[in-house]
Amino acid sequence: MNLQVKGRNIAVTEALRAHTEDKLLKLGKNLNSATQLEVELFVEKNPSIADNQVAEATIFTKGPVLRAKGASTDMYASIDLVADKLGRQVKKYRSKLVSHNAHVRGSLQPETVDMPLEEEEEELDGPQIVKTKTFFIKPMSAEEAALQLEMIGHDFFVFRNSDSNETSVIYRRRDGNYGLIEPK
Repeated sequence: MNLQVKGRNIAVTEALRAHTEDKLLKLGKNLNSATQLEVELFVEKNPSIADNQVAEATIFTKGPVLRAKGASTDMYASIDLVADKLGRQVKKYRSKLVSHNAHVRGSLQPETVDMPLEEEEEELDGPQIVKTKTFFIKPMSAEEAALQLEMIGHDFFVFRNSDSNETSVIYRRRDGNYGLIEPK
């Protein structure tokens, strides 16, 4: 597993890096060796935030992208929180992978989708686009997309449907089930 530790508003000391490696590289035994793990450590500057020492980690697997965030008053405790959360996600991912007897992941090449920024209007009173994300889209079934949605913990997930080769959206409904939006 490739590990990258970054710091924002904090100097990443050798002790912090060693603690991060010690806690998070253990997850590699359940994942592919080509997996990428990125950890960002930062300090919130807002004085009203009590748990200002934050650790965010992202694991890029051949299947879903696993993310976790931990915040506390101590950076080491935040790293421990992230390691625990990611450990649970990795176990859940591996058990679902085995129980569903999933086909070989990663056999199709992912494609990059850039979400373009809309041109800014003269009027600055309304909502604005403040963040743009670029992500890889790989063809997958709606069931795989639902699994990935569970893993990342978001309310929706954009994917390329392997049946229709169209971009689709799966979302979590209030009743706990999933909805699927497909283009016509």
